[in-house]
Parts: sequence; C-alpha cells; structure tokens
Amino acid sequence: MIEQIYTYFSIETLYMWINIGVLPFWFILIFFPQSHLGRIFVASVFPIFILSGIYIFVLYKSYLIGYDFIGNFTLYLGLDELSRLFEDHLYLMLFWTHFIAINLFVGGWIVKDSQKFYINKILIAFPLIATYLVGPIGLLIYWIIRIFYAKRMNLYE
Repeated sequence: MIEQIYTYFSIETLYMWINIGVLPFWFILIFFPQSHLGRIFVASVFPIFILSGIYIFVLYKSYLIGYDFIGNFTLYLGLDELSRLFEDHLYLMLFWTHFIAINLFVGGWIVKDSQKFYINKILIAFPLIATYLVGPIGLLIYWIIRIFYAKRMNLYE
C-alpha cells in the first residue's frame, strides 16, 4: 500500500497539487485578509510546513535516484548552466516549491503589515494578486501603497 502511495506522488502529480493546493490560501488572503481563519492558516507557519514537507519529499526522491546536488552550484557560472539545471524536472520542482512558498510568505506578510497601517483590504488585493503571479512586482506595488498610508519611508523596517 505504501508503494502505491509513493508511486502516486510523481513529480507531475505534486506539481498539480501544489498549484491547486495553494489557491485556497491565496483566496483567503485576498478576500478575507482580516479573518480569524486567515490568521490561523495563511499568515502563520502552517502553509510553510506543508510546502516544506513537499520540498523535503522531492529532495528525498532526488536522493533516491542519485541526483547530483553539488552540481546545482553550477547555476552561478552562467545562464547556460542555469538553463541546463531547469531541464531536470526534480530541480524544476524544487524551484517551483521554493517560489510558491516564498510568494505565499510574502503575501501573508503583506496582509499582516497592511493591518498595522489600516490599509483598505480592497486596495491590498492588487499587490496580493501581483505577488501571487509575479512575486517581487507585487511587493513593490505594496511598498508604494504603504508609503502613502505610513506617511514615511523606512528602508529597514
């Protein structure tokens, strides 16, 4: 039975489940940012634990097939090396899980930080959607909004 479960969790299946599974967290962040449910499940470490578990599982699968982890450091040698790394589905899955986890963490931070300055939740929906889709641009949009609500700009806050 464990073998059936293990073979069910292929890289393609995990990719599909991560993409579908992260959507409820984002919907809560966008539509119910101040809800108790959002504070417990989304803006906490709960989704990060789930995504970390997936990350560890992919690392374990990589280890079992003899993946060259040291070879990952060649990505710093140039775009050709980075492109070569992305040809491997396991590395691509590690990157995607990393990207999803960081974006969700940033989305949770945006919601928590916006509540400190009483920023309108409808206005916060725009940077949250942008953060979900393109990460850093959503954070930039939030910082621009935040400057007007905080009436100050701090580089280290």
